[in-house]
Amino acid sequence: MNPLVSSSWLAERLSDPTVIVLDATLPPVGVTPPIDTYARYLAKHIPGALFFNIEELSDHSTSLPHMLPAPEDFSRSMSALGVSDQMSIVIYEQEGVFSAPRAWWMLRTFGAEHVYLLDGGLRGWIENNFPCDKGPVDRAPAAFHAKLDENALRSFAQINELIADGGQILDARSSGRFTGVLPEPRPGLSSGHMPGATNTPYTELLEGGRLKSVQKLHEYFTAKGVNIEQPITTTCGSGVTAAVVLLGLTMAGAERVSLYDGSWAEYAQHPEAVIAKDL
Repeated sequence: MNPLVSSSWLAERLSDPTVIVLDATLPPVGVTPPIDTYARYLAKHIPGALFFNIEELSDHSTSLPHMLPAPEDFSRSMSALGVSDQMSIVIYEQEGVFSAPRAWWMLRTFGAEHVYLLDGGLRGWIENNFPCDKGPVDRAPAAFHAKLDENALRSFAQINELIADGGQILDARSSGRFTGVLPEPRPGLSSGHMPGATNTPYTELLEGGRLKSVQKLHEYFTAKGVNIEQPITTTCGSGVTAAVVLLGLTMAGAERVSLYDGSWAEYAQHPEAVIAKDL
């Protein structure tokens, strides 16, 4: 399955009322002062695009970052935004590939069946000389009926079972954080990795600010010793770039893929967690 669509594909359907476009750009990590991606959206966006605020749409009852909200909360938020689960939803981000796959995964996990990513994002759209708008966009409320796919995510207990059973766990963090050589960006967390996990830094799935081709992605995972015919769980620091790896796996043909939503932010602070280091 390849959920990527081109700028020309979207341009031909931009006036279709059953197609909706979402800007799902999170600020890049570690940049000071933080980049205001909503202000950038207001300044320039694809015509008709809404801003999909991953932070606001996450679960705020937990201290863990970016956790999935309850289905009823997501339903209310999407309905108020004007997004229906029956629509064709095209997601993009302003630069590169970082957070849009998280929005893609969230929407799919809550039952939306027709969810796509714009190949090249906003930059690719502009490079192809398609028009942009500015300012806020309002849509009439729609009906989104979120139904959680429990097979799409994993908990701490399930991750421990995978570790014990030698299951496939792919970690999207940088090699330095994975091995334990470099510190974690979140204070108080040890770096390192889950026993038996494979390091697949999400940046290695990208080329020229886009996801690599299906063939190159397949070659990459094969070289890492990943069996795409068997179940795979992805993880990262906070559940965002794990979705980049999950998307890459899906494009390469993997069908049984899940994401550890708590990721390292939860695992590394859990008293029962075993942390491996390659020092």
